Amino acid sequence: MYKLLETINDPTELRALDRKQLPQLAEELRSFLIESVSKSGGHLASNLGAVELTIALHYVFNTPDDRLVWDVGHQTYSHKILTGRREAMSTLRQLGGIAGFPKRAESEYDAFGTGHSSTSISAALGMAVAAQAEGSDRRAVAIIGDGAMTGGMAFEALNNAGAMDANLLVVLNDNDMSISENVGALNNYLAKLMSGRFYAAMRKGGEKVLGAVPPILELAKRAEEHMKGMVIPGTLFEEFGFNYIGPIDGHDLDVLIDTLTNIKRLSGPQFLHVVTKKGKGYEPAEANPCLYHGVSRFDPENGIAEKTGGKPTYTQVFGNWLCDMAAADARLVGITPAMREGSGLVRFSQEFPKRYFDVGIAEQHALTFAAGLACEGVKPVVAIYSTFLQRAYDQLVHDVALQNLPVMLAIDRAGLVGADGPTHAGSFDLTFLRCIPNMLIAAPSDENECRRLLTTAFLHDGPSAVRYPRGSGVGATIDAGLEPVEIGKGVLRRRGHGVAFIAFGSLVAPALTAAEALDASVADMRFVKPLDVDLLRELAHSHRLLVTLEENAVAGGAGAGVAEVLAELGIDVPVFHLGLPDRFIEHGDAVRMLADCGLDAAGIEHAVRQRITPLPE
Repeated sequence: MYKLLETINDPTELRALDRKQLPQLAEELRSFLIESVSKSGGHLASNLGAVELTIALHYVFNTPDDRLVWDVGHQTYSHKILTGRREAMSTLRQLGGIAGFPKRAESEYDAFGTGHSSTSISAALGMAVAAQAEGSDRRAVAIIGDGAMTGGMAFEALNNAGAMDANLLVVLNDNDMSISENVGALNNYLAKLMSGRFYAAMRKGGEKVLGAVPPILELAKRAEEHMKGMVIPGTLFEEFGFNYIGPIDGHDLDVLIDTLTNIKRLSGPQFLHVVTKKGKGYEPAEANPCLYHGVSRFDPENGIAEKTGGKPTYTQVFGNWLCDMAAADARLVGITPAMREGSGLVRFSQEFPKRYFDVGIAEQHALTFAAGLACEGVKPVVAIYSTFLQRAYDQLVHDVALQNLPVMLAIDRAGLVGADGPTHAGSFDLTFLRCIPNMLIAAPSDENECRRLLTTAFLHDGPSAVRYPRGSGVGATIDAGLEPVEIGKGVLRRRGHGVAFIAFGSLVAPALTAAEALDASVADMRFVKPLDVDLLRELAHSHRLLVTLEENAVAGGAGAGVAEVLAELGIDVPVFHLGLPDRFIEHGDAVRMLADCGLDAAGIEHAVRQRITPLPE
């Protein structure tokens, strides 16, 4: 079935193929992707759109010596398959298997690890400058999508790169445009012509001759820019100092290879605009690329995904709450940095389109935009993944918290995220949020509590954050309306003896199970900041061991806050902290990973028993 693909174990074997064989390879590679991802789950539409581009890059460039730096990395499955990991694709995103994103420790062909967007141009520029300093002709190529180009970091890198003469190629994989047949053919021809040495030499020669007569040179430059502006949208990138080429058809291997071959001979910063189609070659993904961006296992014959549990996810709980609160308070607006579906804002965007703002992949802008809205009496809710909030930390401190503005953060994917791995895990938000003055931080223990704490945070007159995990909760009946709770007050869920669990958010449920076996008390703290000092004081005086539990790094997390409060109160009681260990947790099944960290009910019980009565050596 994959006669040609099975002969390719590294790019040197790819480069040994006759060019006439490459369309067959692309067809086999696309079929293999569909079959493989249908069994493992993962990113599909973006990978199907990058098949020909990936083949052409490895065919033209001498990888791994030449560096390919992929942005975000969810379009690198073809890259992994062609670089010796074809058989390992059956382990994709599984514990002990290969990662869903580029990872330097995994392969020499993964020049730069990634998972967040808009980093490729900066990294590739660093590599290009290093090669230049070494006197090497090694090339550096950044492959970035049109979505990632909305990130400010990409433009910071373009601005810096354009002022240098390093041999950097930026490939814009634009999958949000279409090229009509006639225009596409013209653009392909122009791109091949403009990327050739003859054009480059004539351009430089013409500048040299016309340079003696400045007005004529200026006229010629303006004429060239005017003509280019008529047929290509490259003026912006040329203003950054790049030689812009394109757009070209990203599914035409001949055009791709000819253009890349010509560009490889040029020096200085080059910008190639490639137009592709998400989901290319698979009808369900072409029809709905958003649905097939990230998929669970599905039937490749019809594209229908396997059924999952019927419990609502925390993301859905948030999305429904947002619509209910928006109906009750006209001041509410919803903001997302390009994560409408992932953060649960689809329904809100449909019912309240004038109060919905997708700012693109621009987390820093999202927070300061929200701060500006808050200055004018608007109540912004920023729906954001924990891992992406990291990117806007300065704005949170400087623009929101310092001015004590009522901006609410709805933090999804807090804690471990399973198959997406450490680049997407929300392991640190409690640590980096807790130290910021003016912050209100809440962590719901179930779906019902999630609604109540979201309301509490929204009504708070200052910066606030509610963090909740990926996926479903315990399945609590959702009967809460829009009632808030008292800020800084926890709830004693179980009264026991000897040991008291001080639990936060998602770990309240396993704490309750472990407590049954240990006859321990369990406090659902609800709030990480401010902490319920009265509840902590009472538990410290009535128990001989306090155990803090959080799905966050132990270092500086909620447990550290508990220890600080007890120290300030002058209470001397043993405190045992359980949370995520001081290392990055790899990808795999989320339930298994939590158990491996000792944060399931059995692991919690075992850890406490060891603490109470140490096991013999």
